[in-house]
Amino acid sequence: LCNCSAVGSVVGAECNGTTGQCPCLEGYAGLRCQSCAGGFYLEPRSQRCRPCGCSPTGSSSAQCDDSGKCQCKVGVTDLKCDRCSDGYYRFNETTCEPCQCNNHSKTCDRLTGTCLHCQENTQGSHCELCKEGFYSSTHPAHACHRCPCSTVASTGTCRIQPGETAPRCDQCRRGYTGPNCNQCDNGYYNSDSICVRCKCNGNVDPARLPRVCQPESGECIGCLYHTAGFHCEGCEDGYVRDPEGTNCTKREATLAPEASELTTSAPNASKATSFSTAVINSTLSPTTIQTTFPISSSDNSTSAFADVSWTQFNIIILTVIIIVVVLLMGFVGAVYMYREYQNRKLNAPFWTIELKEDNISFSSYHDSIPNADVSGLLEDDGNEVAPNGQLTLTTPMHNYKA
Repeated sequence: LCNCSAVGSVVGAECNGTTGQCPCLEGYAGLRCQSCAGGFYLEPRSQRCRPCGCSPTGSSSAQCDDSGKCQCKVGVTDLKCDRCSDGYYRFNETTCEPCQCNNHSKTCDRLTGTCLHCQENTQGSHCELCKEGFYSSTHPAHACHRCPCSTVASTGTCRIQPGETAPRCDQCRRGYTGPNCNQCDNGYYNSDSICVRCKCNGNVDPARLPRVCQPESGECIGCLYHTAGFHCEGCEDGYVRDPEGTNCTKREATLAPEASELTTSAPNASKATSFSTAVINSTLSPTTIQTTFPISSSDNSTSAFADVSWTQFNIIILTVIIIVVVLLMGFVGAVYMYREYQNRKLNAPFWTIELKEDNISFSSYHDSIPNADVSGLLEDDGNEVAPNGQLTLTTPMHNYKA
């Protein structure tokens, strides 16, 4: 008997009379067609031989195991070895090519090779670029580091210029400057780590100075148009706001409408010396005053009085008066001292003594000599003063009268 397999052999056919080989269907092999031929596998559910269907490009052989899985080449996967495995792409006639992701990703698109899920802050088709806000450093190679740029002061992106080791921010926002956009630009100052525009009320010229205000405090530098103050909000000395309150104009130096009298008294002076501005008005004509002290507000003359206020003018007048009074007092004192000196000279008790053989006579330069006390002229116990003013000198040998 042939005993051929009812599943794998041809129905109704007889086996070979010599060898006993049964005629097998496609995919079956064996003497009785009871096993699967090469390139086929036995399907467990149907117990029939099914073709392996291995890809001739991706598989290393046409055989497959009992589950129908083919033996795939490197970089190829799937049941029939017809798909690239992770890390490979472009299934072609020979094999799959490995992904080019610069070691920043393990997967890529199996058709295009575009890298997927780039790691270490990288991006791009092959993970060759750094994400926004990061820059590529050469130490180590291809490593991406965060940019030292604040998103408040800049766009947050940076790059390393050729020949430099430190990155520079790509673009600073308005009011910031510097390689890392961490400094305030001209016209701005640092206020709580934020650059704020200088507030100088339009009274500075950015073209004249590198900075219009201090970068740390905000104090304005180089106020123009005769302005002054921390924010150039006031006027310089000698200048006032115009009626519109916009510009600083020179203060007008005008005489006071009311006469002011200045009085200076000195010791031993019988009368006070006074000066009144009314005298000036009465002795000087308006033309003379205007010529001597130009006070026109529209005149930009360099005259000294134009820059002197009314208060300063009064101080000058008072100083002149004090000097005059001191000179007068000195003159009066000199006259008084001279007269006292003359009086003392006339009243001085100058004596004249005349010696003769029999007497001594005294005479005085002044008429008041008879009333003078002459008792002390000659100190001798033998001296006597007569009632008539004569002086009697007594010696052991002679007596003299004067």
